[in-house]
Amino acid sequence: MEKNMEYLRLGASLYVPSVRADLTAIANGRRFASLRSVIFCTEDSLVEADLPTAMKNLEAMLRALEPSDSLLRFIRVRNPQVLETCLSMNGIEKLDGFVLPKITRQNIPKYWSLFVPEDPYSVMITLETPDAFDNLEMIKLRNLLLEDRYRQRILSIRIGGNDLLNLLSIRRTALQTIYTTPLSHTIPMLVSVFKPYGFNLTGPVFEALHSLETLRQEVSMDIQYGLFGKTTIHPDHISVIEENYRVSFEDVEMAEAVLSEHSPAVFAMHGYMCEPTTHVNWARLIIERARLFGMITGGADSMWRRRNCA
Repeated sequence: MEKNMEYLRLGASLYVPSVRADLTAIANGRRFASLRSVIFCTEDSLVEADLPTAMKNLEAMLRALEPSDSLLRFIRVRNPQVLETCLSMNGIEKLDGFVLPKITRQNIPKYWSLFVPEDPYSVMITLETPDAFDNLEMIKLRNLLLEDRYRQRILSIRIGGNDLLNLLSIRRTALQTIYTTPLSHTIPMLVSVFKPYGFNLTGPVFEALHSLETLRQEVSMDIQYGLFGKTTIHPDHISVIEENYRVSFEDVEMAEAVLSEHSPAVFAMHGYMCEPTTHVNWARLIIERARLFGMITGGADSMWRRRNCA
C-alpha cells in the first residue's frame, strides 16, 4: 500500500474507555475479531477520578500486547502529561500510535516535544475547539503541520463532531446525519483546507446506538465529502460503516482502466467520461478500497481478490 493511503487501514475505529477490564482481549483481537483499529481513551470518556485506573489498565495491556498486522492500536491521551506517562510505559513500542485531543497551533508543539525522531508512532490529531470554525486559523494550522516534523507522523486528522456541536449548544437527533447540522458548512471547509495537501480526514462519530439506517446515510455522505475512516462507539456499527467502504465492480473496472498505461486521454465507460489525468487519485483510492474492503458484487469480488490480493 502507498504510504499516503495508510489511513485506509483504519476502517471503523472502535472507541474504548480505558477503565474497561477487557482492554487486553480487545487489543489482541480476541474480542471483536473483525476490528481493524481501536482507540483506547483516557480523555472525554473518563472522569478525572478514573484516570489512575485507566493508566493501570493500559500498563497491564501493554505488557500483554501481542504483535498484530491486522489491528491498529492507539491511545487517546488526555493531555501532554498523560502522553509523557504513556511513552515511559513498558511495551509502549508495540503500540501503533496516539490520538491527540483538542489540537490547536498553540498546544501541538508541547505534544510533539515529547517524541524523539526515532519514535515509530503514528499520530492522529483531533479538531474539536472553536478554532475549527475559523478558516484562516485552520490554514495556519495546516501550514504548521506541513513541516516535516509534524507531517511525517500524522496518519489522519479527526473531526470531533460532538465537541464542535457542543460549542454550538446543539445535540443532533437520532435521525439526523452530521450533514443536516451547522457542521455541514464546517466539514467542507476543513476538507478544502487539509485534503488537497495530503491529509486524510475521518468522519465524526455517530452517537445514536440504534439508528443504523441514518448511520448508513452518514457514512455515504462522509465518502462523498472526501472523509475516510470513522470513530464508532458501538461494535454493532463496525460492519455498517465498513459496508459503505466497499466499491462497485463498475468503479473498479473504471479505476483499472484509468490507471492502465494503454488508456487514451479520454474515454467513456459505464456511462461516465473517464480522464486519467484528472481521475488518477480517485482510481488509486478505489483499487485500495476494493483490496481492503471488497466489492458490492460477491462473485466479481471473489475473482478480483484472487487476482489482486494474492
